[in-house]
Amino acid sequence: MASYEPDEFEGTEREAASGFAASPDAFQRLWTPHRLVYIEDGQQPPAHDCPFCNAPTMPDEKGLIVARGKHAYVLLNLYPYNSGHLLVCPYRHIATYDEANAEEVAEIGSLTQTAMRVLKATSSCDGFNLGMNQGRIAGAGIAEHLHQHIVPRWALDSNFFPIVAKTKAVPRLLGEVRDEIAAAWPKD
Repeated sequence: MASYEPDEFEGTEREAASGFAASPDAFQRLWTPHRLVYIEDGQQPPAHDCPFCNAPTMPDEKGLIVARGKHAYVLLNLYPYNSGHLLVCPYRHIATYDEANAEEVAEIGSLTQTAMRVLKATSSCDGFNLGMNQGRIAGAGIAEHLHQHIVPRWALDSNFFPIVAKTKAVPRLLGEVRDEIAAAWPKD
């Protein structure tokens, strides 16, 4: 029988590795039952209320938009993994990359490259995670509207804070980061 140790965070327990039926390892297990709601129900907005269709209709500051192109635009993630976490979205409401036309694909790529250059200049990041989660089953937070993540990374950033401490270490306000990135974006 596994033994459990209480955790300082409400609703979580750490399971001691010595209680497993297989060979014990050095890892303790941190259970995060609060994530089950997201896994089971997801957090998909109603079809008529797409945040990526709504954002371009707002002023850039309110929509967190840092740059607009002809076929796609760049905005800050409202729930960032790190400061400067950007999203590149086509204006057109499409769900997956294979639905994007050639112009959208080219502009998403170009905006991604520019975003990386701007983030290097404004935040001195050491690397990036780039990615698209295609479909709800693949983890897309907003599955019905294509978006690419650009997450700046630093050598000593806090990768597991959200899991371990139910905390996100985002040291700068979204509006402050949006203003800085928008100001540094190359003007056509």
